[in-house]
Amino acid sequence: MLLSTAIDKNHVHKIPKDGMPDLIRSIAENHEAGQPFYLLDLAIIEKLMDKWNHSFPNMKPFYAVKCNTEPALLTKLAKLGANFDCASQLEIETVLNLGISPNQIIFANPCKAISHIKYAATVGVNLTTFDSKLEIDKIKKWQPQCHLLLRIKAPSDSGALRPLGKKFGVLPEEVEPLLHYAYNVVGLKVVGVSFHVGSIAQDPSIYREAIATARTVFDVVDHLRMPKMQILNIGGGFRSTPLFEEIASVVNEAVQDYFSMPNLTIFAEPGRFFAETAFTLVTHVIGKRVRGEKIEYWIDEGIYGSFRPTLYNSCFVGIKPLLRQVTEKSCQICESTIYGPSCDSLDAVAIDIKLPELHLDDLIVFYNMGAYSICGGTKFNGFDMLSTPTYLVNANSS
Repeated sequence: MLLSTAIDKNHVHKIPKDGMPDLIRSIAENHEAGQPFYLLDLAIIEKLMDKWNHSFPNMKPFYAVKCNTEPALLTKLAKLGANFDCASQLEIETVLNLGISPNQIIFANPCKAISHIKYAATVGVNLTTFDSKLEIDKIKKWQPQCHLLLRIKAPSDSGALRPLGKKFGVLPEEVEPLLHYAYNVVGLKVVGVSFHVGSIAQDPSIYREAIATARTVFDVVDHLRMPKMQILNIGGGFRSTPLFEEIASVVNEAVQDYFSMPNLTIFAEPGRFFAETAFTLVTHVIGKRVRGEKIEYWIDEGIYGSFRPTLYNSCFVGIKPLLRQVTEKSCQICESTIYGPSCDSLDAVAIDIKLPELHLDDLIVFYNMGAYSICGGTKFNGFDMLSTPTYLVNANSS
């Protein structure tokens, strides 16, 4: 498949009959030399939304914008019916600039800067989370029309790879005093409960425990004779793996067991679920050194760009070399290390992996690179990892 010399990254490229590798090579030939790029497969987003709606037919996804802010991804999700979880003024601006309504946004950060609260009030983002008395005071002063979700600490987050409970969420003994202060003292509307079991949940039972704890908060509201709450926000922690169906089954059963109320609205804040598998990163070999039977490579991306967060979950990333020319030597598998472009010796992307021998300008493709990757990019050492372009593809195109 041939592409024009001037590549339009906003054009949706069809996958050629010979598959994604040929499309990657053709884009690389016309792409700026020595610059990595992403591919976003819009068909994967469609399949993931179908999967979500099948598993959670009564649960609205609020995509966690911090996971990946690529405008094409956000636009696609909005068209498919998603809402958005934003944690800052810039994230809210990013979503609104795409023509998405402020009513589709939850300001899901329990601790917000005053300037961000003022901005949310100005643009009409009027649903947020809180977990402290001071946050109540800030919202009362700067956004009194805002509706609140009480962020509780999940009873157990040991079943997630990245627990969040140390930083966010009220303890059981703090629930009643905070609710009393928010409604009876300050006069704000508390409309629901929010929790997050932690990033990359491994144990479905932690969702059931958290939902049971959320039920007790609803009971406290009744005890205080406050207006009944209508929202349960179960946060994130999802990946598109076989475990997702098991988590969905546990969540749906727990909601049925603990919340028989007819007017309950259920939210979730998936990020990695939608972004992770839809993005592919293509890098170029820019350097090479042979030391005995081992080979070291340098590529044009590193830990100060897309690989910074993946150091903590590198097992999820797939690596595949794309050679420009296959030789007898390239069929030999060698122990290899891949370094990023910076002068930091810690800038190692993959250590002691098996690869065929590669050469200058050969491609190394990294799969499952959509979650918390490019959003962590920097300009460290003069390498601008913030401007890595994304090309749109659609595997369903013919």
